[in-house]
Amino acid sequence: MIYGSGNEWRSAPQKRVALFGMSGLGKTHVSALLRGSGDWFHYSIDYRIGTRYMGEHIADNFKREAMKVPLLRELLMSDSVCISSNITFDNLAPLSTYLGKPGDPARGGLPFDEYMKRQDQHRTAEMAALLDTPHFIERAQAIYGYPHFVCDTGGSICEVVDPENPADPVLTALSRNLLMVWIEGSDTHTDELIRRFDKAPKPMYYQPDFLHRTWAQYLDRTGLPPDGVDPDAFVRWAYAQALAHRQPRYAAMARNWGISVTAGEIAQVTTVAGFDDLIAARLDQRG
Repeated sequence: MIYGSGNEWRSAPQKRVALFGMSGLGKTHVSALLRGSGDWFHYSIDYRIGTRYMGEHIADNFKREAMKVPLLRELLMSDSVCISSNITFDNLAPLSTYLGKPGDPARGGLPFDEYMKRQDQHRTAEMAALLDTPHFIERAQAIYGYPHFVCDTGGSICEVVDPENPADPVLTALSRNLLMVWIEGSDTHTDELIRRFDKAPKPMYYQPDFLHRTWAQYLDRTGLPPDGVDPDAFVRWAYAQALAHRQPRYAAMARNWGISVTAGEIAQVTTVAGFDDLIAARLDQRG
């Protein structure tokens, strides 16, 4: 790790952290808090994915839908309108909408092969965005003069790395440049995440093996044909399994590559000084 103790962290002229864990546990909350101090550059992996690496896929998907409407088709063919996504740090809906959910097309579902194609596009994009982190650290200092840097990773980072491989290229690049910090949820947090997801199921990225397995299990369990599956019902069913699938991967990332803090502790952080204190204490405990 680039900081070996709490004192090293506190005295570092450039503090650099990468926050990881399930979506909804505080990564973006803390990143926004740090950014708001004026001294921290906030690098959002999901934003980078949706703009630099998947922006064209997203816009093309909008255009395909627009071409089905005669008026919009005419305007598009004459270059009279411009269609693009408006992704922000706080609104990543264009990215998740493009990822989609498999199942009945009448209920907004995608054929499973198309769904997996988009999942693969996301995997490639996420790895590229993560590997861009050192470039943005340098850019944040050279252009904008930010001394400190927070990388706000997506919840699916654990799906695109091998935390038990000491030569994993993504984790190697990140750990050489930032302190890896897992925000760990409790069973209560898990129950709350599942409750929230049930109310508003959204597309997510998962490992191909996990998706093939859960899709086959769901079809076997329900007896439905692929094009008869309710897309929301499937992703709700898969989500709880995904949490269990991801937990040991996050734990291995923290054990082998960084430190961990709890979501409860993160929820109590209201100042940069409070964040510094929490990180310093964890480094000293690990040491």
